[in-house]
Amino acid sequence: MNYDEARGKRLLLLGGSRYLLPAIEAAHNMGVYVITCDYLPDNLAHPYADEYCNVSIVDKEAVLEAAKRLHVDGIMSYATDPGVATAAYVAEKLGLPTSPYESVAILQNKGRFRAFLREHGFTVPETAEYASLEECREDLGRFRFPLMVKPVDSAGSKGVTRIDSPAQLPRAVETALGRSICKRFIAEEFIEKAGFSTDTDCFSKGGELVFCSFDDQWFDEKAANPYTPAAYTWPATMPMEKQKELRGELQRLIRLLGMKTTIYNVETRVGKDGRAYLMEVSPRAGGNRLAELLRMASGQDLITASVLGALGLDRAIPPLSDPVYSGHWGEIILHSEEAGVFRRLELADEIRPYVQETDLWVQEGDRVERFTGANETIGTLVLRAESSEKLRDLIRRTDELVRVVTEPAAG
Repeated sequence: MNYDEARGKRLLLLGGSRYLLPAIEAAHNMGVYVITCDYLPDNLAHPYADEYCNVSIVDKEAVLEAAKRLHVDGIMSYATDPGVATAAYVAEKLGLPTSPYESVAILQNKGRFRAFLREHGFTVPETAEYASLEECREDLGRFRFPLMVKPVDSAGSKGVTRIDSPAQLPRAVETALGRSICKRFIAEEFIEKAGFSTDTDCFSKGGELVFCSFDDQWFDEKAANPYTPAAYTWPATMPMEKQKELRGELQRLIRLLGMKTTIYNVETRVGKDGRAYLMEVSPRAGGNRLAELLRMASGQDLITASVLGALGLDRAIPPLSDPVYSGHWGEIILHSEEAGVFRRLELADEIRPYVQETDLWVQEGDRVERFTGANETIGTLVLRAESSEKLRDLIRRTDELVRVVTEPAAG
């Protein structure tokens, strides 16, 4: 592709985690000058950028001043949840390409998002937002247990707890508030899912949903946080009529909010009540390399499209359409069941022929933590099989076929 229009443009990327590396690579492939920004100069992504700016990405005014000083042509928080609203705020103030800040702020706050869905007739579980344990405890009569307690402004399942009785509420609220920047949380009725929930990336161009994907989201019941995704498989097994319904509801949401050109990390599920739910719609890439997997599996490049959209070069975005997969693909999120020191990754001979890529983020001797959230991921395995049955068998038997070997830390 010819990306001459992008050459020499300056892109400010908020954050510094390894999840930015695909966006940096895509930008550099088009001749874009990349500046990464956060308050942690030792973060992994910064050496891969052309320049680093030491500013907290949750400080909107400080990032705004930095963007002015750096004369950027676009700003994006590619797979970094805390910076998404900041990027929209700064872009709107500077007249750079963006979806409306107010709409992004709604999507980024679980309480506001649920209220918006309810106001506009979307299917939504019983939900309320609170600032304190006492406030929530007095309101428990409105709910049926079990409940999910979540920070309004966190991602990657951090701070999320399921509770089955009022006695479990205090600890769940403490956990949620400990992960919330604004110190607020929601309680919502737990939706018993029929089949698999989905968590994958989608893309809109000029407000039109041009790429919509679904997958099967798998969990590790033995993990410290059993609600943190532990694997994904494509294509999804969700019934096609429900996929079509959710695609239509996602498009309706995008139009109601006036969203423009952006990638989304979208979580959905069908409840045992037969209803289809939009659970999360965040205007950023998913943190588990989902856009990279979609590129491998379908040939559709949402990463390059995201960079071009952030620079206002919609006309240069290659055509996108709902994915058709070249086989059956899976991603295993490598993690440790226990805190300790990493020694090695062991793969059984049976799984090796199906491994397309091993991406290990730790070295022997590194400290690893229990799997309490996506931030404790230590790497990924990408799998491909010719049949759904074989792929799903491999994922089900991950404990048998994939072993993260650790030992207790000294002292």
